[in-house]
Amino acid sequence: MTINPMHQFNVYRIGPEIKIGEIDLSFTNASLFMVISSLAILIIFNLGSKKKLLIPNKIQLLAELSYSFISKMISDTAGSKAKPYFSFIFSLFMFVLFCNMFGMIPYSFTVTSHIIVTFILASFIFIGVTIIGFIKHGLGYLKLFVPSGVPLVLMPLIVVIEIISYLSRPISLSVRLFANMMAGHTMMKVFGGFVISLGIVGGWLPLSFSVALTGLEILVAFLQAYVFAILTCIYLNDALNLHH
Repeated sequence: MTINPMHQFNVYRIGPEIKIGEIDLSFTNASLFMVISSLAILIIFNLGSKKKLLIPNKIQLLAELSYSFISKMISDTAGSKAKPYFSFIFSLFMFVLFCNMFGMIPYSFTVTSHIIVTFILASFIFIGVTIIGFIKHGLGYLKLFVPSGVPLVLMPLIVVIEIISYLSRPISLSVRLFANMMAGHTMMKVFGGFVISLGIVGGWLPLSFSVALTGLEILVAFLQAYVFAILTCIYLNDALNLHH
């Protein structure tokens, strides 16, 4: 039996086809797991904040630790000016984290393994941060592309490099998350295929690799959500605290 490691990334329709012109708005397996991730976040944090116990239960402890973790991350990377954007960054982190973690369940779907999903998230962040920068500083926000202390001769080259670097933010942010999740899940599928094809006799070695890789992939799922959120904070810091 041939096992295709890329089959797990196929997007397929669930239910009737819904089209408006050439735009396909049908409900897919990707849509399903985005809804499941969102509902899981709402349920967990609703239960965690419903009863404020002096000695917190596990769900309340999870909610409080998550809140403290993101709050500290924002303070350390973007400062106090970024506090009004806590809800957005917290929601972003939890959404990416839950999508990554649900993707670890066998026969589920990893939403963040598709570049279109991660690119839309990254583009939304990029556009939002750029708008905030111009609202806060007006045309002075363009100083971001003119670093202080650069010799006048090198200024045109540095400005071009800074602009390219700035415009590449949504690409690097989206590709990093997509590539890590896709590569990890592909490797897990490949080793899983070796276990099946080699059978009981020769499948122990790839099985041990699969177990180790699963643990590593769970860590990567958390780290990629963290990196996605902290880079958002760094970009927000550039918009709020113009340092060039």
